[in-house]
Amino acid sequence: MNGTAGLSSAEGSALIRACEEAIEGFLEKRGDRVWSHRSSSAGYVSGTLRYEILKRAKFRCELCGISTEEKALEVDHILPRNLGGTDDESNLQSLCYSCNAMKRDRDDADFRGVSKLYEERQRDCAFCELPRERIVAENELAVCIQDGFPVTEGHSLVIPKRHVADYFDMFQPELNAVQALLRSRKATLIEGDPSIDGFNVGINSGEAAGQTVFHCHVHLILRRKGDVENPRGGVRGVIPEKQSY
Repeated sequence: MNGTAGLSSAEGSALIRACEEAIEGFLEKRGDRVWSHRSSSAGYVSGTLRYEILKRAKFRCELCGISTEEKALEVDHILPRNLGGTDDESNLQSLCYSCNAMKRDRDDADFRGVSKLYEERQRDCAFCELPRERIVAENELAVCIQDGFPVTEGHSLVIPKRHVADYFDMFQPELNAVQALLRSRKATLIEGDPSIDGFNVGINSGEAAGQTVFHCHVHLILRRKGDVENPRGGVRGVIPEKQSY
């Protein structure tokens, strides 16, 4: 019996019986009100319409941006039915179950525009207009290229596709996408080069920190024993006299 591990058969049966009695008591006390939430479901959203809404949202939550591969998505009303909302496509949006639970049925916030933000690109931005041949790996929200001026052999950059200047302005789904590419790129590089002994992962955020291309990018710098006389301190070397401690 699930949930009764460590109990004797008699104890397990008694626990189940107590649960059943508690449920019966609850139903008796609440009566038909237990099922009242189902009355608001009149006007069921068909599978075809649900698919169209999910496709429009590119199978991502229109609030947090998470993919349906990561978390189940629900199609819900912008203006809730109990506030007069309809099942028309214009009143539906795609939300993951977490965001939908937080929204509840008393809020009419429209999150459909959020997904469009991921499509933002800036003309003449070097990282918004990357030639396809430079891309060595990508996922839905980020790409990976080899650095044009590598610090070490194999030095790579992971870049969000959306034009966003600062690492700290990335959306959580973009952070997840960048992290996934960093991990996969690291694995690919190690598989092809046994001389790799370590990595530096770095971000320049702001001109004072050395940022020159104002489209966020994360450096994945390969390290090998002996590539510098004393590697102690690593990224502390951005202030040279503070590197070693």
